[in-house]
Amino acid sequence: MSSDKINLDARTICDRQFNIDFKGYNMDEVDAFLDQVIADYESYEKMVQSLNEKISELERTNASLRAKLIEEEGKSRAMAANQQATAAQPAGSGTSVDILKRLSRLEEEVFSQKNSQE
Repeated sequence: MSSDKINLDARTICDRQFNIDFKGYNMDEVDAFLDQVIADYESYEKMVQSLNEKISELERTNASLRAKLIEEEGKSRAMAANQQATAAQPAGSGTSVDILKRLSRLEEEVFSQKNSQE
């Protein structure tokens, strides 16, 4: 008899008939049957515990994946908002970095022209 397999169902237990002996039911037969019932309950308890552990593990994995999903959705929204802001800028305008680069180039040209005139 395997300890991880349930051998009896409710109907089998309910319908079980014992032979009547001189003093009543055969004690060895009843004891053997009750041993089988106990073994099934132990197997059932092990399966329930194992399944509860799997549920806990899956709930932790699910929570982790939900957190990652929320993070990715936030990044996606930020990127979309940034793209909309960039698209909404008038033609010829750029970000602050672009403006600073242009100013730097203009200053270089102005100073190089002043230096060449002197």
